[in-house]
This record gives sequence, C-alpha cells and structure tokens, in this order.
Amino acid sequence: MKDKYNQIRLAQYSQALAQRLSDEHFAHHENVTAQQLISFTPIKQVNLYMIRELLTLWNHEMANLRSPYFDFEHPEVKDALVQFMNVLSRKISIKRPHFEPLLLKAIQDTFRTVLEPVAVFEEKFMRVEELSVAKLQETLKYQDIDKDLYRRFLDSLSDRNLDRTQISAQLDHFLTENEAERTQLNALVARFNELQPLRADELFALPAAPTPAVSTQVASPQPSFRPTPPAEPKLNERFQTEQKPTLNERLKQPVVASMADRQQDQKIGSLKEAISINQRFSFINELFEGDNMAYHAVIKQLDEYGSPDQAKQYLVKDVGSKYNWSRKEEHVQKLTKLIERKFA
Repeated sequence: MKDKYNQIRLAQYSQALAQRLSDEHFAHHENVTAQQLISFTPIKQVNLYMIRELLTLWNHEMANLRSPYFDFEHPEVKDALVQFMNVLSRKISIKRPHFEPLLLKAIQDTFRTVLEPVAVFEEKFMRVEELSVAKLQETLKYQDIDKDLYRRFLDSLSDRNLDRTQISAQLDHFLTENEAERTQLNALVARFNELQPLRADELFALPAAPTPAVSTQVASPQPSFRPTPPAEPKLNERFQTEQKPTLNERLKQPVVASMADRQQDQKIGSLKEAISINQRFSFINELFEGDNMAYHAVIKQLDEYGSPDQAKQYLVKDVGSKYNWSRKEEHVQKLTKLIERKFA
C-alpha cells in the first residue's frame, strides 16, 4: 500500500474512536488495568501496540533511574529490576488523561501497519541498541497483522549482514513480492467499521476546504473606519506543510545559544556524560519519539565520530530524516550545540 493517504482524516478518525471507547470504559471504571488492556478492543493489534508503547515508556523510565553512583550492571541489580518490572506489569493502572492518547496512537499505528508497513516496522522493530535477528524476532510478540509474513522475512536475515537501511529496503521488496498475502486495507477497515463508521476511500480523499456560508440577511452599514479582519485561511491551507529550511541548512546556520548555553561553552569530552537528565528526557521525547534505546544508540555513535562535520552529516542523513525533525528546530539546535562543544 504505497498510495499517499490522508493523514489528517486518519488522525480525526483515530481521535473520535479513542474518545468514544474511552467514554464507554471510563463511565464505569476509574482506570484501565493490565487485564483490561489486553482485551480492550476486539482488534488485537491495537491492544498489542498499547502494550508495546508501555514497554517503551518503561525503558525510558529505567534510563532516568541510572546514575554514575550505582552499579546498574551488577547481576543482583539486574535481577531486582526484572522482578520489579514483573510486579509492576501486574499492577498497571492508567487513568483517562494518559490512556486516551495511548489508545489513539495505537489505532493510528494499526492502520499505518497496512498503509506504510516499512515505516512502522522501523519504529516498532528496529529501535534497539544492538541490532540482531533474535531481537527483531522477539518483537514479533507485539505483532498481529501479517505476523507470519514478518516471521518469514526475519528468518531470511542473517546477523552477519545486518544494516538498518538495507533491512528496510529488503522488507519493502519482500512485501511487494508477497503483496497478495498481506492484510488488505478494506479488510482492516471492515473490522474498525464495527466500532466506528469508516470507508476505505475516506483515507485517500483530500481534505475539503470549507464552503463560505451565504447570509440571507441584509447587513447593516458598517463604519468606514472599522478595520477589515484578515480572511480566515482555508482548512487545507492551514494543514499544508510550511516551507522551512531543511535540517541540513539549519545545521549549517549558527546556533543561537540561550543564556544557560552561553554560560557553559567550555569543551566537553563526551556527549553521553555531558547531557543532563532533563536534557536526555527532552531529547528522547522530542527527537526520538520516546524511544530510549534509539537515543542511546545515536549518542554513542556521535561520540565515536572524529569531527563535527561527520557527526552533523550523520544526524541529517541517518537520524533527522528518519524521525522527521523538520519541526524540532529548538531541540535539534541544542543537540548541535553540544556537538560543537565536544569538538571545540
């Protein structure tokens, strides 16, 4: 499914469905428990993606616990953390303000699994610090749509030649060759239609511009000095992507430092050690979509480069384009400033 779909319509539908399902559940319950989460909707993939997101959030929280004062690699500490996670997973309790966005994202990602499977595969499968076939196969437990198809693809890979870019290209080719076996959008829409009315063609229709209302009343005379308000932009104009400098162009521009940054212009030896807990939290959420492992992998790679140009080129080609940083200028500049301090 490579046709460009209407992301706005998908977001609207997902929000409406998430709101309605939340209304129904929270009318009788104060929270969502682990048992309720497993079967919250009749569409298994939605439930699995919510659980997968909770695991990602857990890994994020664990990253915040780490500090240079404790040995988190000690076997006893690792065992204790595993036990802690096991207990915590049985005590899930999510209130509506936190649950509804989780559900909305899971609904969107379920549709995207059919609409743009390679992009979703990159987000759900490949954001691991150390890429291996075993780790990719482990993620299959959160996959329901076309699970057997993904298993066959992963079985064809070898640890000797694993490359993130090549894996995406191989998957794209594999899915094209096996298009007939893939879940079709009409079939998925039919399942969602039982929960909230939807037609497949709605997801490919362009957003319609509102038709100006025609008044049948005679307008009263207006004072000649009254300013004319600016015309309300059309809906499709408001949602059009603004033409902004590319990430590559912004990285080449001088970074505008804040007062705090100007007070800390001294050279740093390691990005990993220099980034504060608050900065790390911000980078993970804003630049890496909450994926703690992906963040650590990128920072580790940046620390290994020998020049700022190499580091920035890596950000543009391999990272920025993957996570669509076009609207994350503030956070990109903060990371760029740290790179410049490292190579000062």
